[in-house]
Amino acid sequence: MNMTQTIKSINRVDIFLVRLPLVQPFTTSFGTEIHKEALLIKISADECYGWGECVASPAPYYSYETNQTALLIMKNFLIPILNAQQDFSMKDAQVQFTRIRGHHMAKAAVENALLDILARKHNRPLHSIINGNPQKIRSGISIGIKDNPKELLESIQQAVQRKYHRVKVKIKKGRDIDVLKTIRKTFPVINLMADANADYSIGDLALLKRLDEFNLMMIEQPLEYDDIYFHSLVQKELRTPICLDESIKNLNDAKVAIKLNSCRIINIKQGRVGGILAARAIQDYCLKNGVDCWSGGMLETGVGRAFNIHLQTLPGFTLPGDTSETSRYFAEDIVDQSVVLDEDGFIDIPSGPGIGVEVVPEKLKKFTIYSEQI
Repeated sequence: MNMTQTIKSINRVDIFLVRLPLVQPFTTSFGTEIHKEALLIKISADECYGWGECVASPAPYYSYETNQTALLIMKNFLIPILNAQQDFSMKDAQVQFTRIRGHHMAKAAVENALLDILARKHNRPLHSIINGNPQKIRSGISIGIKDNPKELLESIQQAVQRKYHRVKVKIKKGRDIDVLKTIRKTFPVINLMADANADYSIGDLALLKRLDEFNLMMIEQPLEYDDIYFHSLVQKELRTPICLDESIKNLNDAKVAIKLNSCRIINIKQGRVGGILAARAIQDYCLKNGVDCWSGGMLETGVGRAFNIHLQTLPGFTLPGDTSETSRYFAEDIVDQSVVLDEDGFIDIPSGPGIGVEVVPEKLKKFTIYSEQI
């Protein structure tokens, strides 16, 4: 679909803050989460509607953006920009949004909702309007830090039995070498990666070099969340590929990281880089420059998870992402279709126009802690 096709005008915008209990606590170097608090936006236009999900958190630990900053940016800037336009295209909206520096998570939620509108308006699945290929998606699971090694091994065993194509474990200083050694002793050949969530520094180079012995697919974001240069120094010393996550906030960051050889893999979280279209530009650049990439997850509800699945139909996503079964994180979601794996560990694209899933009003009401109409 040509991204110059227009939306005539915005009729209504609804914002919901939902809180979904997690099946089990999820621990990273940032802390422990026991529920997912997500900011959702529903935009109505042209006798249609579209949903978007902001991947920010309540606290500014992963990013400076939070649910409250995103809500402010949406209400005071993004939505007024859209309301001031008539017959605007996605390109028009993107150009106008560039006036606002940063706040990619807020922008992603709004832009994605507009994409959902366009796809639904033309009765087409989202992946078809971004030139994706209809295909099943490879699965990947992310396992948080566990106090009990037995519990960690049991979680990995469950993932192996479900035929996940890749297992990611969270690590931090003091919970790294022994943890990976234990995993590799029990699971010597699984596709394993370690995510440090920026818990190390260049001064930990000797420790990071020890991770080479575990035959990892990659080490994700070992150094500071905004660093690109020092990652290049570490990557020179490691056999294991470094994957950048938090450091890549836009296409320019990806270009700099690749030019400096700061990583061999990039984790593209569409909600972090500005939405589906921004993510598409990054994966295209990675593909043309021989850099593997994959789609990261942020414990999204079924809305955000559906966007991530459609995104992975693009050819630049060469490695399994963070997309896992809904039941892994939520006993109950807010959409009508759960993500499940087939017998070979693959995930089907949600059926139907747009993102392919529908928000169930009763479930939305059950988990909503705040709502507002603009």
